[in-house]
Amino acid sequence: MGLHVKKLLLCCCLLASMRIAAQQRPYYTQYIMNNYIINPAVAGIENYWDAKASHRLQWVGLQDAPVTTYFTIHGPLKKSDYDRESATSFHASGSNPRGEAYWRDYTSPDPHSGVGFTILNDRTGPLNRFAMYGSYAYHQPLSPTTTLSAGVSVGFTNMSLDASKLNFGGTTVDPAVASSNVINRIKPDISAGLWLYSKNYFLGIAAQQIVPQNIAFSDNTVYLQNGKLLPHIFVSAGYRMQLSDDVSFLPSMLLRYISPLPLGFDVNAKFQYQDLVWAGASYRYQDGFAAMVGINLNRNINIGYSYDVQTSSLNTVSKGTHEILIGFLLGNRYGDWCPRNLW
Repeated sequence: MGLHVKKLLLCCCLLASMRIAAQQRPYYTQYIMNNYIINPAVAGIENYWDAKASHRLQWVGLQDAPVTTYFTIHGPLKKSDYDRESATSFHASGSNPRGEAYWRDYTSPDPHSGVGFTILNDRTGPLNRFAMYGSYAYHQPLSPTTTLSAGVSVGFTNMSLDASKLNFGGTTVDPAVASSNVINRIKPDISAGLWLYSKNYFLGIAAQQIVPQNIAFSDNTVYLQNGKLLPHIFVSAGYRMQLSDDVSFLPSMLLRYISPLPLGFDVNAKFQYQDLVWAGASYRYQDGFAAMVGINLNRNINIGYSYDVQTSSLNTVSKGTHEILIGFLLGNRYGDWCPRNLW
């Protein structure tokens, strides 16, 4: 093996190990607006189809920083009649359609199935992850106001390495290496989760990349082995507090565990005015803070934006992280301007 190929092997191993250890799955800030991206048990939780498109520019200013784009859609296989035309369908001046009176009348949805679909692309320098999944979930009421859902997601992940984009800082590279094509590796991917929800709280647990798998990139000039796709465990929890008839406070948290890394967590706070606008903040342990805002434009469209600031050493080279999310409520029969079961 030539000197340049050995250097390439070393750099690839370092790059892959950093990526695998730190962030095999993309980070999101606005998962609080789309818990389905974390947990497949959320599929079909509302009485309409919920489509979300998101674009995240992470660590702006840092060359080859992660860029993540996804599209999700999920909904019930059969719409229920448990909803009814109510104050949430109208916006009378001076009244809150999601006030205390609304929540007093909350009832669990009927037993039903939900399905969903995800397409995702996550690029960091020469490494790219493209994934597609289909999900199924079943929602079973446990009491008049509490429901448990279980879901599974099955699909594939295509991991690719573009050897032509590897940079050795001015070192002369073997032309055979520099002209290498994109090397692809396709792996099956399975996730599963549980989601317990009521009018005032939710609690969820999800496992992504359930089956650990080795991954290696190789062709005639590039050879990388000993990479491994590891299971990711996520635990979510949140609570809704009605501060007044117009304002609700929604604290939540997310724990993530990837062996053998230490436990990581996020803490979030969201304030919502009626069912129109919201603002919030998030703290990610040993990483940074984020500010978030959103607006429900009408019964069919909502928009969210977040900006992250790093507190780690990346803050010296990064100009922050931008994430925008656009949601579409399809077949929203009763005209709710915001979700009933995901808040």
